[in-house]
Amino acid sequence: MQAYQEFMDEVLVTGEEIAKRVQEIGNQINKDYAGEDLLVVCLLRGGLVFTADLIRTLTVSHELDCMSLTSYGTGHYSSSGNVRVNLDLLTNIENRHVLLVEDIVDSGRTLAHVLMMLKTREPRSVKVCVMLDKKMRREVPVTVDYVGFDVPDKYVFGYGIDIDENYRNLPFIASANLEKYQKPA
Repeated sequence: MQAYQEFMDEVLVTGEEIAKRVQEIGNQINKDYAGEDLLVVCLLRGGLVFTADLIRTLTVSHELDCMSLTSYGTGHYSSSGNVRVNLDLLTNIENRHVLLVEDIVDSGRTLAHVLMMLKTREPRSVKVCVMLDKKMRREVPVTVDYVGFDVPDKYVFGYGIDIDENYRNLPFIASANLEKYQKPA
């Protein structure tokens, strides 16, 4: 596997900045859901690291469930526009407060699809929490209630976000120079 330093452009968000922001988001969620029961839904796999850190900051009563979706085509920036559910919720969300946790939102297509699907299950409320928001790439309007960081229109990796299923373990978020990146054989 190629060392990430060979293709990394810059660190966009440090591990320290992430930890501080996750705590701030957790504090706001605790305030917003005080006295309520919350269902946290992690969108796998990219949202796993963020969700794990986020739920450790929560003091409100909450449960955890996961979903896995596929929406990307063959290229790094290509999206098929079609969203396939690989793993659906095990929890009945009817009349529940749901917090959807995602790593990144750019076009909004996947998020819009998930929100539409979840709303048919009649939850009491659905809010969205994302680590990264690429507003300039939005093709479909979606409301994001909690945002870690706005990021530029660059390919990013680290802190749960992969390049070809690698580099999720990095404690920071960096941008990649894809011309220098070599896909694993």
